[in-house]
Amino acid sequence: MGVGGPRGRRWRWGWRGRPPLPWRHELDIGGELVYVPVRPVPSAVPPNCVEISAEELEALKLVYLDGLTLDEAAARVGVSRTTLWRALESGRRKLVQALVEQKPLRLLPPSPRAGQTG
Repeated sequence: MGVGGPRGRRWRWGWRGRPPLPWRHELDIGGELVYVPVRPVPSAVPPNCVEISAEELEALKLVYLDGLTLDEAAARVGVSRTTLWRALESGRRKLVQALVEQKPLRLLPPSPRAGQTG
């Protein structure tokens, strides 16, 4: 028997085939960055913020942090699967944009629902 047992060498993601190639990094962020959440003074909010709504943040949390499926997450918040998918896609796109373009990220509070008075 050869190295790795009777079926050959075992690679990271399965048996046989060529080993994975090293990752080619095309994105240069210019060194290490740290993102720290702060509560800004309203007059000090930068004008080029990427804004993520409370609905988008909730969709991201339920699917990626809590590990729910789209159907389970949609049922929990009381919307259709398609509506949840749109919020998830939009939030994911905005989050990646803020990270890659190194823009400030602004999390918006929930919008008041129709029929509620504030």
